[in-house]
Amino acid sequence: MAARRPLIAGNWKMHGSVEFVREFCNALGNEPPAEGVTVLLLPPVAYLGQVVEAVAGTGIECGAQNAHVEPAGAFTGEIAPEMVRDLGGRWLLIGHSERRQHFGESDELLAAKFEAALRAGLTPVFCVGETTQERKAGRAEAVVCSQIQAVAGLVGHAAFVQCVLAYEPVWAIGTGATATPGQAQAMHRLIRREVAAMDQSAGSSLRLLYGGSMNAENAAELLGEADIDGGLIGGASLQAAEFLEIVRLSSAAKRHES
Repeated sequence: MAARRPLIAGNWKMHGSVEFVREFCNALGNEPPAEGVTVLLLPPVAYLGQVVEAVAGTGIECGAQNAHVEPAGAFTGEIAPEMVRDLGGRWLLIGHSERRQHFGESDELLAAKFEAALRAGLTPVFCVGETTQERKAGRAEAVVCSQIQAVAGLVGHAAFVQCVLAYEPVWAIGTGATATPGQAQAMHRLIRREVAAMDQSAGSSLRLLYGGSMNAENAAELLGEADIDGGLIGGASLQAAEFLEIVRLSSAAKRHES
């Protein structure tokens, strides 16, 4: 089996401006990302077209942070997955903890968004993870597996060949806390085994990202774990130099593995 190519995704959340996009993409252009790494930018959709144009020809991938389940309709303020693709995006972030928490997105809705992304020809980056309360109650593994099974129940296990999964320990999002490499690896290993139980090939090839406050200081240790194939980066993705350093560290960590 070929080695899994590391992936570093920058989730800008609701940050940015026309000038920010220009400066950030210029910085990436002046110092191209390390070879052998998939680099993905997930800006607010208002700037997606600008980002796509700015990174054209660099090999950097682009996507959106959210989309509706329908391809068109009377859904004021929403954007369809097909529109993301029309803007040049090829990826769709689904199920981020902030969407689950602040917008009440259920496992069932997120499974439908996963299906809609595939329909539009987008690659889902599907987030799973447990809250502090769920972890303290000893339910972390059950919660994560149920989130995975919600997608499998609607789309089928073969869908995991066509996506990326990101593990977000919700208790580490925006808090400055980070799961230890051992905690992160244990959950990534569980996720891989859960998918492999449904489809061995998908379990082996599936790229798993750590999404809990990864930064340039802790990235090397986290990325050195066997089942962590990259990162879904939040705050650190807003600083071009730090983001590029995480990309470099991911390349170095996976070269060392092989």
